[in-house]
Amino acid sequence: MRAKLSYAITAAVLVFYFVLVGSRGVMLIQSGTVLTVTFGAAVLILPVIGLWFLWKNTQFVRKANALAAELDAEGGLPVDELKRTPGGRIDRDSADEVFAKRKAETEAAPEDWRSWFRLAVAYHDARDTPRARKAMQRAIALHEGRTVEA
Repeated sequence: MRAKLSYAITAAVLVFYFVLVGSRGVMLIQSGTVLTVTFGAAVLILPVIGLWFLWKNTQFVRKANALAAELDAEGGLPVDELKRTPGGRIDRDSADEVFAKRKAETEAAPEDWRSWFRLAVAYHDARDTPRARKAMQRAIALHEGRTVEA
């Protein structure tokens, strides 16, 4: 719940910022000189890109959470079997060991979104966020029945 609240607050702050920047872009365009219109148009591009990115990220999170809920209902969520340091951080060797199991599971069933979901969790635990995101995107695509590039 805390993560959802943090995400909602961050998204609201970003939207406020995008509106503020967008209004400045409109004000520059309304000034009417060639320089201010050009600069105002350039300034308006930033909120558009930011809103698009926020939308895509929100959709990704919603879809990943839906997969987690479905997997939880099936009893297929990965069990946290990771060893931790006294400070609470995940032990790197333990994460690598679990990752190897998840990778083998995914190689055995490459068209199963569940194995890709669990692989994404293993990548995340191993602190490899880009690969975790790609694996989760693949799980989402497989769940939706879309073809996925290798």
